[in-house]
Amino acid sequence: MSARIRRSTAAVTTAGAAALLTLGGTAATATAAQAVTVPRGLTISDGTRHVLVDGKSIDFGTVVRDLAWNPSGSKAAFIDGHGNLVVSNPDGSHRVTVAANPGNQTWSHPTWQVTAADRANQIPAKNNLIFSAKIHGKTVLEGIKATSNHGKPAKISLNGEPGEAGVPQTDNTWPNVGGSYGTAVYENTHTGEVYIRDDYLRQQGGALTKGSEPALSSDNEEVVFVRSVHGHDHLFVEDFGGSTPVVKDVTPDATTDYTEPTWSPNGKTIAFRAPTGTYTITKTAHGFGHPVKVSKHTGLPAYRG
Repeated sequence: MSARIRRSTAAVTTAGAAALLTLGGTAATATAAQAVTVPRGLTISDGTRHVLVDGKSIDFGTVVRDLAWNPSGSKAAFIDGHGNLVVSNPDGSHRVTVAANPGNQTWSHPTWQVTAADRANQIPAKNNLIFSAKIHGKTVLEGIKATSNHGKPAKISLNGEPGEAGVPQTDNTWPNVGGSYGTAVYENTHTGEVYIRDDYLRQQGGALTKGSEPALSSDNEEVVFVRSVHGHDHLFVEDFGGSTPVVKDVTPDATTDYTEPTWSPNGKTIAFRAPTGTYTITKTAHGFGHPVKVSKHTGLPAYRG
């Protein structure tokens, strides 16, 4: 079943650190002096607890790992130095421990699931956080209300499409949510495939293609992911816009590893990590343009708002 049809029926104990750099544009290399407040700006987590926002270094008071923004850019979610799931204001203030890591677990890659209520189908609004949890050697997807305070996460059900083989229940990681229905993509480290899960009526999904580190566009029409080509990690995009999904290498000339891609809110630009910094590629009339270096900083990119 195509992703379009699916959407119509459905849709730590490791310490890390991070910093953020808000970028005012994507055409030139950004520096701290050039950083400005941009509601829909690009941020980069680079491995410290100090956050560079609006040209200022802000101490979040804890290490910040795998930072992600809610759709409005008003709240940040991340894994703190104790392995807990935390939500804060963009400047690191008003930190709330949404869920405390019970120990002997590794939590990673939170993503926001924010949807409006669907009164016709009696589905309430959602403001959740989905993340990956490694528990006793098995990695699963868990979810919790983003407004919780020391709440208890619950394992997310993963159901296959009718008539298709069941989807793996473990080895699932790197969740990313997009669109107004709360649809998510994620990778399975055992099968080496990207999966999609619709969270609307039936909460079903299935494998899309070989790859890792997926990110779903805001209109649910495209997913970007990483796939190795001749010894280097390239970025691929699967387009669901037509009757048959099309997969295309959008960085065919890559001579280094391109990883950790993320979509801009308008779906026109993909930001990603490379060994020498952070880059973007932008849609053109014929696909995507060439990579442009936007910062010398390396880390996990994310768009705020």
